[in-house]
Amino acid sequence: MSTDGDVMTDGGRAQQREQTRRALIRESRRLFAALGYGAVGLSEIVRAAGVTKGALYHHFDGKAALFRAVLEEVQQQVARTVAAAAEAHDDPWTQFTAGCQAFLTASTDPDVQRIMLVDGPAVLGWNEWRALDEAASAHHLAEALTTLIEEGTIAPQPVAPLTRLLSGAMNEAALWLAGSADPGDLADTRAALSQMLEALHVG
Repeated sequence: MSTDGDVMTDGGRAQQREQTRRALIRESRRLFAALGYGAVGLSEIVRAAGVTKGALYHHFDGKAALFRAVLEEVQQQVARTVAAAAEAHDDPWTQFTAGCQAFLTASTDPDVQRIMLVDGPAVLGWNEWRALDEAASAHHLAEALTTLIEEGTIAPQPVAPLTRLLSGAMNEAALWLAGSADPGDLADTRAALSQMLEALHVG
């Protein structure tokens, strides 16, 4: 039987483990965003996080696993931004277009571009990256499109290919904007996205 002191000790250890994990993800994200996955070593990560390599391997089986956790965090952050933009509206069509625009804008953040769009597919492989993308954003995009088709706002059509076309277009636009030196390109791209989405609208 555990004593109260043992329970508190276990709780303290669990809290410390979580703090270590959070520190590793936080510092890895900062380094991966600034330097790119290939230029960051585990020694640099543990030094920045103030932990040992043993502590790192307690949570992650290597740099790729740590990067995967960072990527998941970035994707979830973008998904929350999209959801907040959509939920600010009541009309399903406006929710959809606001969410798409929010995704494009959020994806132009240099840290997000580097981790989610550039290094993500290269480090994890296309299939795993797509599975994570599906869980984070493509699933919600498909749900929104399904709702709009069911209510007649978008013409009846298969949802899966339309989801991939829109998702691919927005990801590609974000990558293009990453290499753009013209600050007006974001506004032009948002306008082009608006026109592309409006072409789907039949209501």
